Amino acid sequence: MIRLARVGATRKPFYRIVVIEKDRARNGRSIEVVGTYDPRRTPAAVKLEHERIQYWIGVGAQMSDRVAKLVGKSPAPVAA
Repeated sequence: MIRLARVGATRKPFYRIVVIEKDRARNGRSIEVVGTYDPRRTPAAVKLEHERIQYWIGVGAQMSDRVAKLVGKSPAPVAA
């Protein structure tokens, strides 16, 4: 599953977008970090590794609803 893992301090949220087994805890050991999300910036800062996200989706990983929205709002750059 591809979902958010919170790593920020109290009242200062910062999230990593991680590939993790579905039954693990939110901040449990992840398989790979594929991006970050900082909602405190204006506009919110999203950095994604689109190639790795596509790889994990190809091998059967599912995105959480929030991650799917973030990926939809920041599409992959087009190679020239």
